[in-house]
Amino acid sequence: MSDTDTRDPTSLRTPIVAVLGHVDHGKTSLLDKIRGSAVIEGEAGAITQHIGATAVPLDIISTIAGDLVDPDDFDLPGLLFIDTPGHHSFTTLRSRGGALADIAILVVDVNDGFQPQTLEALDILKRSETPFIVAANKIDTVPGWKEHEDTPINDTYESQTDRVRERLDESLYEIIGNLSDEGFSADLYWRVQNFQRNVGVVPVSAMTGEGVPDLLTVMMGLSQRYMKEEMEIDVAGPGVGTVLEVKEEKGFGTTIDTVLYDGTIRADDTLVVGGQNEPIVTEVRALLQPRPLAEIRTESRFETVDEVSAASGIKVAAPDLADAMAGAPVRVVRDRDLDEVIAEVQAELADIAVDTAEEGVVVKADTLGSLEAMADALGEAEVPIVRAEVGDVAPRDVSVASTAEDPKQQVILGFNVDTLDDAEQRAEIEDVSIFTDEVIYQLVEGYEEYVENIEQAQQDTILENITRPARFRILPDHTFRQNDPAVVGVEVNSGTIQTNANVVKFEGNEPERVGQVKGIQEQGEDVDEARAGNRVSVAIDGPTVGRGIEEDDELWAEIPEKHAKILEQELASEIPGDELEALNMYLDKQRNRDPFWGK
Repeated sequence: MSDTDTRDPTSLRTPIVAVLGHVDHGKTSLLDKIRGSAVIEGEAGAITQHIGATAVPLDIISTIAGDLVDPDDFDLPGLLFIDTPGHHSFTTLRSRGGALADIAILVVDVNDGFQPQTLEALDILKRSETPFIVAANKIDTVPGWKEHEDTPINDTYESQTDRVRERLDESLYEIIGNLSDEGFSADLYWRVQNFQRNVGVVPVSAMTGEGVPDLLTVMMGLSQRYMKEEMEIDVAGPGVGTVLEVKEEKGFGTTIDTVLYDGTIRADDTLVVGGQNEPIVTEVRALLQPRPLAEIRTESRFETVDEVSAASGIKVAAPDLADAMAGAPVRVVRDRDLDEVIAEVQAELADIAVDTAEEGVVVKADTLGSLEAMADALGEAEVPIVRAEVGDVAPRDVSVASTAEDPKQQVILGFNVDTLDDAEQRAEIEDVSIFTDEVIYQLVEGYEEYVENIEQAQQDTILENITRPARFRILPDHTFRQNDPAVVGVEVNSGTIQTNANVVKFEGNEPERVGQVKGIQEQGEDVDEARAGNRVSVAIDGPTVGRGIEEDDELWAEIPEKHAKILEQELASEIPGDELEALNMYLDKQRNRDPFWGK
């Protein structure tokens, strides 16, 4: 990928392609098939393996696609496929505030249809406004399918029986319907007139290669027609790229796998790289590319190169990269003002910065892009964030989470990251909950469920410690004992009588405490409470039947004003309807006397 400066400084770069989709729908198999076909079709060295990417040149695409692609119709040099399929690469890859991928392939299994990560991928594509096509994969698994290796889809489709075609059509139209449900107008690619308005669906098999010629054709056609201007770069200019991954490399220390999307990077350049705390200024020590396939057996997996031009993937070895972040910008300084370049990197990082609150959950993600996607999802769910960083869950994250006053916020949410062992141990001691997942919305849903459970438990605890409303009547001819304590038969009209509740009787609107419930018996058995509709005998300490209380009297559980306020304002939806009725009647009586009682 070396370029000399004799080339025209303005050149068309290779479009960058990301592959997304649900786990097991065939993202990696599809990439492998495209790579494999390219290797088979090409002479040695025709296909170049980059760091984190594979370049498939136009002449190889033309060979694989056959009559579908005439190289004379295209100016673009080919396609650069990002090797790490899925959300990881897509959300990592950024360029100037957008997705770095120029175009994406969304892989959907024709049998499985839309799955959680399919929806998540669509959400990411929507947010980043990235054009995409759908690869409806695994057509070879349709019952009765006759394979025709590496053929265009129309040829292989025509050779199938009517029944097989019907089965495939059903699956394809279900996918088109699902896309419509998500707000995308879509159709089979050969019926699409305007790819800017409609999503093309390409039936493929990553196993047999059927439909792969069409897929490459559509990718090239879309790129040529709609992205040619965006592909114009100043080849000789200072390189601009994005960190794909930060890696320790034997003999080189910490390196950054970088996707370069503009200009050139040289072996003696000064770089500014986005870091955890501030931009890192460093000097390139070595530019490393994978050795060609023919030389892969040599001791070193890499060979050093003097310079690399966009678009390409390159490993950069340089000092002080320990704090570099996946998804952060990389810029070559060369003949520009260093402070100006640092300011550009800071501005780009500020675009991605997550708004944090004084209280909230701790968020960790594998890349800056996915951190941003997490923040968006949590913002929609109205979950505040106290700290958001790239990297695995570490002990210091546990320390931050443990300081939250609200137990619902003593939480760390990690997207696509690991939890370090000492962080896990610390979390157990500090009573911090750690949630990790590879699907953002599942992570958010899991947290919301956790919050619901805590809130329910909190309300249950409050209810346990609060006096429940109750209205009950002493039954005539049911005095079993007159006093010390008085034992009477009662009917519970509404609410719940509990042992130890104080009992009041209203004279007009004036409540008068008459005693305390010391015991409840139902059919001779001691019970802690009695619900509406029950007839029970109640021991009331304090009054004497005939003096203080009478048969047929209406009595009430005495509700402290503070309890009444909590019941009305916080727990009204948690208590049964008859208890709410008893509460409202009790409040009416109290408020006839004092309009502000319990407010």
